Amino acid sequence: MAIHPRRAPRSPPLSSHLPAQARGSSAPPHGSGLARFNALSPESARSILLHCCGSARWAQRVAAHRPYPDLDTLLAAADEASYDLSQADLSEALAGETSAELEHGASYAALLALDAAQAEYERKFGHAFVICLDGHTPEEQADQLLAAIRRRMGHEVDEERSISADELRRVAQARLADLTHWLTSADGVSAAEFGLFAPVG
Repeated sequence: MAIHPRRAPRSPPLSSHLPAQARGSSAPPHGSGLARFNALSPESARSILLHCCGSARWAQRVAAHRPYPDLDTLLAAADEASYDLSQADLSEALAGETSAELEHGASYAALLALDAAQAEYERKFGHAFVICLDGHTPEEQADQLLAAIRRRMGHEVDEERSISADELRRVAQARLADLTHWLTSADGVSAAEFGLFAPVG
């Protein structure tokens, strides 16, 4: 997912019910990926969160509710922010996505079929095909991807937009988990290094 270079716009007041670290709760271990994420500047946190979901308002909300005591609380906050996306926020996030790709080693026939299906999908719905394949082995992904895109081609635009929003939420969760692992092993977290984080959907 491409990082949007513009600063996040001013957003409406944040929901008070978004999960965040409770007063007096334990902090994540020093040096952990989550501790590093909590310590980022607001601008850096928003920039790196845009790798996970391309909505500037989503990134702003998740960044603003730091610090998080554990990964589950971070994922719950991300979920809440995802459910609150406006139609404009969703359009912005979908515009930042590229259609899912198969792992290296997929058959030529599967790649051709996927390219054709994705082109047809994008013509009909106006955005990339978004699906979370987290938990599926590389061997399963080709069948899962092709079956899902063919099934979803039969949807009406509004129905598919709703499904895409839910898949985007799940993809953001998987990317956040990857992000905390990446930050745990990264030697630095400068803005120049954010490009090294390559989340998968």
